Amino acid sequence: MWQKRTAPTGGCTRVLRNIPAMTGNIGNRLDTVRHRQLVGRTYEITLFHSTVTATELPFCLLYVHGPGGIGKTTVLHAFAAHCRDLRVPVVCVDGRHIEPTLEAFQGALRQAQNAPDFTRRCVLLIDTYEALEPLDGWIREDFLPRLPADVLVVLAGREPLSAPWRADAGWQTMIRALPLHNLSADESRRYLAQRAVPSEHHQSALNFTHGHPLALSLVADVIAQRGDIPFDPKAAPDVIQTLLERFVRKIPGAAHRAALEACALVHVTTESLLAEMLAIPDARDLFEWLRGLSFVEAGRHGLFPHDVAREALIADLRWRNPDRYSVLHRRARSYYIARFQATQAQEQQRVLLDSIFLHRDNAVVREAFAWQHNATVFAAPAREADHPALRAMVTRQEGEASAHLLAYWLARQPQGVTVFRESGSTGEIVGMVGLIALHQTTPADRDADPAVRAAWDSMQRYAPLRPGEQATLFRFWMARDTYQNVCPILSLIFAHNVRYCLTIPGLACTFFPCSDPDFWSPMFAYAEMSRLPEADFAVGGRRYGTFGHDWRKLPPLTWMGLLAEKEMAEEEGAAASPTFPEPLLILSEPEFAAAVREAIRLFSRPEELRASPLLRSRIVAQRVNGDTGSAEKVAVLRGLIREALESLQARPRQARGSRAVYHTYLFPAATQEQAADILNLPFSTYRRHLCEGISWIAAFLWCQEIDDQ
Repeated sequence: MWQKRTAPTGGCTRVLRNIPAMTGNIGNRLDTVRHRQLVGRTYEITLFHSTVTATELPFCLLYVHGPGGIGKTTVLHAFAAHCRDLRVPVVCVDGRHIEPTLEAFQGALRQAQNAPDFTRRCVLLIDTYEALEPLDGWIREDFLPRLPADVLVVLAGREPLSAPWRADAGWQTMIRALPLHNLSADESRRYLAQRAVPSEHHQSALNFTHGHPLALSLVADVIAQRGDIPFDPKAAPDVIQTLLERFVRKIPGAAHRAALEACALVHVTTESLLAEMLAIPDARDLFEWLRGLSFVEAGRHGLFPHDVAREALIADLRWRNPDRYSVLHRRARSYYIARFQATQAQEQQRVLLDSIFLHRDNAVVREAFAWQHNATVFAAPAREADHPALRAMVTRQEGEASAHLLAYWLARQPQGVTVFRESGSTGEIVGMVGLIALHQTTPADRDADPAVRAAWDSMQRYAPLRPGEQATLFRFWMARDTYQNVCPILSLIFAHNVRYCLTIPGLACTFFPCSDPDFWSPMFAYAEMSRLPEADFAVGGRRYGTFGHDWRKLPPLTWMGLLAEKEMAEEEGAAASPTFPEPLLILSEPEFAAAVREAIRLFSRPEELRASPLLRSRIVAQRVNGDTGSAEKVAVLRGLIREALESLQARPRQARGSRAVYHTYLFPAATQEQAADILNLPFSTYRRHLCEGISWIAAFLWCQEIDDQ
């Protein structure tokens, strides 16, 4: 039979061959420690056991594959130990120690086995198969076919089997592929506990490693060396370097490194996005190179790297070249903004999710979003046939009283309900969001629903709607199975809601109630949504906390700019840039008209205009940059008044009033009596024309202030 040898090469093999196996030798102690520290891989070991103990092998080749550090060698060690427990002969060969030639490979097999006997079940384990790539054709076509049918061959490599294996009709039925994935969160915590990592540091380790076995081991080492200090990738460049060496053995050049960094930064990489981020006209060759890497996967919408490879690449880039990180970040954000403006519906929602992914380094956003791909779920308007399922969903998650209110709004504003449906024949509903148009509600509507009443009263108290403005209450939002807990469906709901806020004309205010406002408070604060205790409400004995945003004070484009500043903040929770513009001031029509009258009166005294509330109006903010000072804003305000006056002068009916304003305030006479003489008008008529002109200018500017954004 085949027997495992204890040394791979050289004269030591001949010496060790004469040493009898004993229970207490170093190899057995190593196996014991490895077995004790093995966490997870239950499925893989169960599959191997059922295969090696079967009367007839169900397949002859088990191919274990996955990126560097995923635990392929550990799994093969477990398979070998299992063989010894079952008294099944096992031969182990590692491709990294063999020159990829026929002579070297055959020599390694001879050294690893002793007096082969093919009369019973045997297992051949070959690790690091990618190192033997030059022999791949010979192994497939010559070596393996000549092995006895009762030999189970296990190959382990980074890359999936090459195309000739998959194209061969014979091999297709005799191969079982076994891709290795990260450990689960529970398995990772169990491993960290075995390594004596304090439980309070587990989450920081999981945030970086995502359950990657090698990364977990390295992080456990760092914490053990540095005591009770949470793991911080920025403080452990040696860990990052070790991981990068495992993932990327050789990078052809600077352009390839830049492509790899860009791929790590964004959610999914396409050719066009890669070209934009690298500022090159054609990224096809670099895209194809990325596509061929073992730790980069191809999904429906583009390429994305293994989670821990992404973390290592980003941590390394931020530590090594933060300026380069900022440049790539900015280019990706610009690409997403352009894509959002050029697309519609589902594509816009996907672009928003990709854009939100740029915020994932912020701990608040990381906790609030699930980044799994959701290619099988799409948003669509609710149909009448969906109403029973929606009422059942709300009943299960919030109770009968809330379900009764949902039925009320399905009858009153059915167009406001969107469902998230699985694609396929069943089209099962897995989530929903119900929007209430507050500006369309009646007093009876507000009396029927405490949530609507609370939001309406809060709005009336602090920022009443002006003509043409809209307000929305995100009344019902939930995933079918997880309610308002973090999950991929909730991430889609948030993206849908952001898209709504960015695309609805005249949207003034939005309100967002939560069943657990304390949990969501950090995320909503990050998104510039204020906690509004006065808008809280209770339904069916359950209390809900409400958050809100006034889009007139912080319009969509300004809001996106503020979030862009936060994306680049180094420290968690860092404030926005001090040069960022202050929120806009929302004035009622009478307040606005009074401010215009005062601004016209002070037109010739610019220094006194610096206190005008109109400097924080939308019409001024639209014409200035974020870092513009008060003097520049005064100049803009005076320009707006001139433009209004010139526009009115072109209208015969308003021309007399505009002339009165011009000679009184813009190019003033010494006294109002002299202004009346210049206009050749009785003083009382002049005063009437002056009041009319001021009112017309105020009305003209007010129309611009409340015009659709």
